[in-house]
Amino acid sequence: MKAITQTAQTLSATADSQALEEQQQYLTFMLSGETYAIGILRIKEIIQYGQLTEVPRMPDFIRGVINLRGAVVPVIDLSARFGKQPTAIGRRNCIIIIEVMMGEETQNIGVMVDAVNAVLEIPADEIEPAPTFGTNIRADFIAGMGKINGKFVIILNIQHVLSMDDMAALATAGSAPSAELVQVG
Repeated sequence: MKAITQTAQTLSATADSQALEEQQQYLTFMLSGETYAIGILRIKEIIQYGQLTEVPRMPDFIRGVINLRGAVVPVIDLSARFGKQPTAIGRRNCIIIIEVMMGEETQNIGVMVDAVNAVLEIPADEIEPAPTFGTNIRADFIAGMGKINGKFVIILNIQHVLSMDDMAALATAGSAPSAELVQVG
């Protein structure tokens, strides 16, 4: 009887760990009145908006760069990236620092949003595929549509939002201030 109880507990623990693997945590945030989400495994930190240095001749969606503990981090305005009006600066604006792959290297990118909401777990069976129509952003930017309390949240495919073409422009923006410092010094 004791062996059966231990086996049942082991099976229960295995089922619980599989259920946890099927759920993923997402950071939800507001952007132009809509709720979006990004998987938390890509997020390094969230900081208050401020101390931004503009970089000349960058695309409109690149707001500038910040100094994050000595590292130059480009900041993207997601609203402008999605072809909407640039984000209005307010007291709740945040910059989400995200790690993205650029070739074989990782690069930190700041993503400017209106406000951060919460970290939520969304079970895999509550995520629908990206719609082929009806959204205000490109379909390849959407990883899926998560159902939370009867409402949909757009789960972003951050690797597509910050595509390799854009990353090349970001890498140039990130190295420009360093190059200027070397030339001046």
